[in-house]
Formats: sequence, structure tokens, C-alpha cells
Amino acid sequence: MQKRIVQRYGATEFGAIFKVRLDDKKVPDGSVGEVASGIDVKLSYGDEGEVLVKSPHMFSKYLQDPEATARAHNEDGYFRTGDIARKEGRYYYIVGRASLDIIKSGGYKISALDIERELLGLPYVSEAMVVGVADEEFGQRVAALISLQEEELTDTFVETHGDNDYVLTISDVRRDLRDRLAGYKLPTLLRVVNSELPKTATGKVQKKILGPKFFPVDYRSNSEVQQWVTSPRQLAKL
Repeated sequence: MQKRIVQRYGATEFGAIFKVRLDDKKVPDGSVGEVASGIDVKLSYGDEGEVLVKSPHMFSKYLQDPEATARAHNEDGYFRTGDIARKEGRYYYIVGRASLDIIKSGGYKISALDIERELLGLPYVSEAMVVGVADEEFGQRVAALISLQEEELTDTFVETHGDNDYVLTISDVRRDLRDRLAGYKLPTLLRVVNSELPKTATGKVQKKILGPKFFPVDYRSNSEVQQWVTSPRQLAKL
């Protein structure tokens, strides 16, 4: 029997601020629900922006750190979560961390989490991390680091792309994502590893560390980084 996966959102500073009932089939997939009673939530820019919170059970301060406490609140007393969300109707969706998960490329603001979600939907991908890599032309490039399933390649991939001696390319990944993502969201850099992505003791992938490690400043001279060459004219057509 398939079980429904419910997404939640909260933090130590303010607890849970959105509600999702297990029996509510109207909640769209990927949504963290609607604002809970007694909680004041707004987004910094209309229907998409940083999540700002006021709550009766919100923390009062960071211990012995008044400067950090002041920085964590805006002029109206809302706690600045650092997380970007979008609102559709009464439901909210977490887009990602403002500092790590929002990629600015070619004039677009792109959610790394959206791309990771679709990468993980590919049958041959075990883990995925998406980061923005500095680029003079586009501002940032969408870079994907993936590890493959334990078997060399799944039957689905072999049926689509050939025998299991085939090496996965960025063209394969972009083609398999084309029906899932807008063209400007498709990765233009790809690196494939044959092991699990390094994690912290709590099981988190540290993008701040792994991004520069796997996509260094001189990535163009690294043979393990596959590149998709684009031009502004090509990007405009995507």
C-alpha cells in the first residue's frame, strides 16, 4: 500500500507555522500547507519571497548575542527565516534557502530544490545536489552533482540510451529532464560520482563546502565536469 508523504516546515526559533492534515487530500503535492491559526506569515515580495514570521511561541532572543537577534528580525519585528517560499492560493511551497538554493542565471531566479526533486525522479539517479556556479556571461550556471544507483545503470536507462557500458552524459540528463523542467532550469554543468555524496553527522549535504569542491573556479579545465555550451540567443529560445 502506498503511503502519502507529508512535508512539514518549521525551525527552532518559531516552531511549526504551517498546517497539513493527513486526511486533507486537497493539499497539493510539494506544499507545506497553509498558515496555522494564530501565526502571522508574510513573504518579502508578493507571492514569492523570504518567509517572515510572527508567532506567540516564537523565541525571544539568541542567548548573549543581541546583534544576531537584531539581524534576525526586520524593522517590523518579523523573524527573517532566510528561506524562500511561494504562495499559490492559500498553500505555501518552500523554494529553498536564499543563500544556497536560489540560483540567479540569465535573469532568472531558479530553485535548486526544484531541479534536485526532478533529478531524483530519474530512475538512474540515487542522490543529487544542485548549486549555482559563478559565470561571467549568465551570472551563475546551474550545476548538478549526482550519484548513480548502485547497479551500473537501470534497465530503463539501458532501454533509452543503450547498453550498460554507456557513460552518462549531460546531454542524456538534459534530455531526460526536458519534459519536467523549463529549458532555463536545465543543468549546464554536470559531475557524476560513483559513491554517496559526502554528508555531515546529521545526514545533511553541505552545499557551501561541496559546491566549490566539485565545481571549483577552474572547473573548465577539470575533465570530470561536463559542460553544456550555451549562448544568450540559445538561452532565450529555451
